[in-house]
Amino acid sequence: MTFQELNLIEPIQKALKSLGYTHPTPIQSQAIPQLLQKKDLLGCAQTGTGKTAAFAIPILQLLNEQGPQQKGSRKIKALIVTPTRELAIQIGESFSDYGKNLHLTHTVIFGGVGQKSQTDALHRGIDILIATPGRLLDLMNQRFISLREINFFVLDEADRMLDMGFIHDVNKIIAALPQKRQSLFFSATMPPTITKLANTILNNPVRVEVTPVSSTAETINQFLYYVDKNKKNDLLLHILDDKKIETALVFTRTKHGADKVVKVLAKEGIKSAAIHGNKSQNARQNALSDFKDKKLRVLVATDIAARGIDIDDLAYVINFEIPNISETYVHRIGRTGRAGANGTALSFCDAEEKEFLKDIQKLINISIPVITDHPYPFTGFIPAKKESDFRNQRPKQNSYKKKEDKSTETKPKKKFFKQRSGDRN
Repeated sequence: MTFQELNLIEPIQKALKSLGYTHPTPIQSQAIPQLLQKKDLLGCAQTGTGKTAAFAIPILQLLNEQGPQQKGSRKIKALIVTPTRELAIQIGESFSDYGKNLHLTHTVIFGGVGQKSQTDALHRGIDILIATPGRLLDLMNQRFISLREINFFVLDEADRMLDMGFIHDVNKIIAALPQKRQSLFFSATMPPTITKLANTILNNPVRVEVTPVSSTAETINQFLYYVDKNKKNDLLLHILDDKKIETALVFTRTKHGADKVVKVLAKEGIKSAAIHGNKSQNARQNALSDFKDKKLRVLVATDIAARGIDIDDLAYVINFEIPNISETYVHRIGRTGRAGANGTALSFCDAEEKEFLKDIQKLINISIPVITDHPYPFTGFIPAKKESDFRNQRPKQNSYKKKEDKSTETKPKKKFFKQRSGDRN
């Protein structure tokens, strides 16, 4: 099946083609036709299965069919609730990419940052809102947001939402929604608590269940570098000093990050180009063609743009930023080591990305070997092994963690806690 067979409107077809999308994933081929018929959906699917496109594409098409709203009086018609800011940003970028040829607007709101830019966007009027639960409720209480006109509601990563303690927030959000709406519910697992929550949201739903890719090819040699965030550019240049690396595909999480890496490489005379959703189709195709012809040494890509990349003899993939979705790591490094060829995947991990790494190693059931003898070691990290140690053996699972914890552990002064015990909460 191709996307052309899913009865999608021409503007969306054009956007998907520019992204290199040709064949839908299993969840997309199952969910999109049902959602276009305005049915509720219960999806048992993890991130990495393509579920964002599975709900974003039909929502965009159905909203477009409703016709444009008048400027200044736009009401929020679609609400997507997801547990983390990283997922919210990623979903927002997907709506931008799939809906770039439509006259629909959206914004992303999450906590931990000032609210003014978010409330300004809400004041201008939007069609689609992507939000984390805490900030959504906060702005609802301040009366910046009304959910009375919602036609489409998506609860994403429901089991993770409950694990993070958002169940009461979710119930408050559901209570504020209109009864008549189309609802979509996604969860990686379906324990009784999740099933009970789904039953409160959905009306006679279609059920879709898919499993993500969770293993890496044995032909791919994987290595990990711990490095401070502000030293990643230096580490990348150090690695590219090795002339044996004729070409490398470098991954970043954001479009802005990809452009920044290209600027750094250009200053050092390294020919490179970025491909992401903000680039025209011609620019992306030219960059990919030049990379295949080795006119470019480095191609810097975001995950959504990289879906159209198919290079049989690619030897190196570099994760400049660790993906926040575990399955994305598998997809990224799967660009090398194809057709039985050997490949190498190098990943840079800073302090903020350790949780992402933990999830990745759990998914692939491998402790990725750590390279420590490089010029930009992670601050405070005590090296356990050197690069040569990995030639004949694999390090023990999480062998680095104990040393790190030990090196940063400090004992609190008893006097301080005795004097300030009333300040703990």
